[in-house]
Amino acid sequence: MIELKDLFWLTLVGLVCLIWWQGQKVREIALRHARRECAAMDLQLLDDSVALRAIWLRRDDNGRMRPWRRYRFEFTSTGDERYSGEVITLGTRVTGFSVAPHRIG
Repeated sequence: MIELKDLFWLTLVGLVCLIWWQGQKVREIALRHARRECAAMDLQLLDDSVALRAIWLRRDDNGRMRPWRRYRFEFTSTGDERYSGEVITLGTRVTGFSVAPHRIG
């Protein structure tokens, strides 16, 4: 027989798994965007990864609360130096992309 306490813990674990899975999906969206933008700017995305640096709740254009995430990545333009860039997402939508000033190779 399932008690209320067990149901609570089962729901909590399920919710944590759902949040983690959604976060992985958004991370892949941010990585694809970083790859595409770096290729368009003739930059090399280093380590082929993005790293989550911040997460908050913010309202979208329709007033709904969505997770806002800031991902950081590293790139190079000449092959000698590493620079950093950012991808900003709101929900599953990319809302910002920026790269640090860098040498043009």
